[in-house]
Amino acid sequence: MWKRFTRLIKSLFGGAISAMEDPRLILEQNMRELNDQVPKMNENIATVKANAMLLQKEHKKYSAELQNLTAKIKAAIQAGRDDIAQNYALTLQHTKEAQARTAEQLQYAEQAYEKALQVKKAFMREREKKINEAKEALRAHDRAKWQAKIADTLEQFEVAGVDQTHDEMLTRINEQTARQEARMEMALDSIDTQAMQIEEDAQNIQAAELVKQFKLEMGMAEPAAPAAEPELQIPESEEAAPEKTAGRTGQRTSSGDSM
Repeated sequence: MWKRFTRLIKSLFGGAISAMEDPRLILEQNMRELNDQVPKMNENIATVKANAMLLQKEHKKYSAELQNLTAKIKAAIQAGRDDIAQNYALTLQHTKEAQARTAEQLQYAEQAYEKALQVKKAFMREREKKINEAKEALRAHDRAKWQAKIADTLEQFEVAGVDQTHDEMLTRINEQTARQEARMEMALDSIDTQAMQIEEDAQNIQAAELVKQFKLEMGMAEPAAPAAEPELQIPESEEAAPEKTAGRTGQRTSSGDSM
């Protein structure tokens, strides 16, 4: 009974929580949490590395103590002081044991540091993957929202009769434009454009003549040569006719003289 009751409670509140959840906000929160994990991981790795560095220093210190104790033992033996040499030998033995323990701890610390770096590398790779997936999902969500707005707008066009009103207004505008263009063409047809062009050409010719006169007065142009008198062109038939007439006259004169 208790399990069934707890299952009922979870189903009720779980459904309400799921309905209140915003996927976009949840993904953004996940990305923030993933980014917040990086400083904590770096701090843990720094702690592990610091422990390894301390053990390395301790191991070096034991190595120096072993060299110092070895030198003292040799000096005591050479001086014939075996009792002092024995005391140094006991200290040397304890130092070797401590160094061995430190070396073992240093090995574990270095392994832990390498493992921490590998874990960080894997985490950063997974973090990058999840962040990229979240960003792509958010971009898809934004595109879907924009597409939904466009769909709503198109539906409103159809429902509210915007398409019909739009086409009707375009038709009215086109009709008004056609009427105005027709009025302009009729107004242009009513004006004698040819006479206006002739008048404009006459004004241009008059202006050109005035400029020529000014150039003549200023000595910048030579006066035009007088036009040659036209010669009378006499056809060949008419030129031959006087000669014949003259011949006939001469003949008449000669005949008169003979008379």
